Amino acid sequence: MLIALEIEQLLRDLGYDSFDWADSPPVALTCARRHRPDLITADLRIIGGTGLEAVSAITAELGDVPVVYVTANADLLKGEPGAKVVSKPIQPRRLAEACRAAA
Repeated sequence: MLIALEIEQLLRDLGYDSFDWADSPPVALTCARRHRPDLITADLRIIGGTGLEAVSAITAELGDVPVVYVTANADLLKGEPGAKVVSKPIQPRRLAEACRAAA
């Protein structure tokens, strides 16, 4: 929860103004259906699944959406070429760069 709040504030500072939090792939998909995201930030380890599963479910239904993975487990993204990754602890400059690159 604290990391989600930190990411939200950093994204607000970058000009993003609408946020949904999801702790499982089904909740993430429900949120995305209600309000198509301009950007997804996803951690790999979430309750009831993974951030990869959440992103896959959203993009399967809504099409391409820019994604930035914020994780301490970047090694798990080796099979995702071109994935934009910000390692924890989060550095604001790195998050800003990843968001620009993902867009």
